Amino acid sequence: MRLYSYWRSTAAYRVRIALNMKGLAYETIPVHLLANGGQQHAPDYVALNPSHLVPTLQLDDGTVLTQSLAIIEYLDITNPDPPLLPADPIQRAHVKAAALVLATDVHPVNNLRVVQYLEARFGASHEDSAEWMRHWTVKGFDSLLQTVNPNTPFAFGDTPGFADICLTAQYYNARRWGLDLAPYARLTDIEQNCLALPAFEAARPENQPDAT
Repeated sequence: MRLYSYWRSTAAYRVRIALNMKGLAYETIPVHLLANGGQQHAPDYVALNPSHLVPTLQLDDGTVLTQSLAIIEYLDITNPDPPLLPADPIQRAHVKAAALVLATDVHPVNNLRVVQYLEARFGASHEDSAEWMRHWTVKGFDSLLQTVNPNTPFAFGDTPGFADICLTAQYYNARRWGLDLAPYARLTDIEQNCLALPAFEAARPENQPDAT
């Protein structure tokens, strides 16, 4: 498999974690989101991913998958051990809802292209953009704090899953943008428990071949 990835991409970070948790071998193909106007806009890459986004996962048979949560769910179905979602439909819905708080409520408005538009169209300064990032992250973290299990090592149990993957990746962004994490001790504990696992450690942005 080939994973088209950018080291600092939150969405690509999620998929790296899932691939590592499943023990799947993959080749990383760096797509630099800032170099040369953004390699995600190059015609050969757009042919793979018309959304001009990372990640893209190309399977061994040439099949192309996009959108991080769709990719992770595919990996979970085709490689069920260890499971990333509970079998119980109610619990499954709760875990997916928590993951979606981060992946659909927080991440899209904190995406690189949104910040670039704020700066280009409205003259937002770097600090303006950072405050924008922190504002929407707080909204998501406040919601998530009320959702996760308060007494387990991970978000919903004794093993990490969908929600933990999304939380760990979003925490990287929260730290990058200087969010005060003191109110989120429970979420920080989950993140630290995740990062203690080899699959999460290997997926960290700073451990990627294209990290700068």
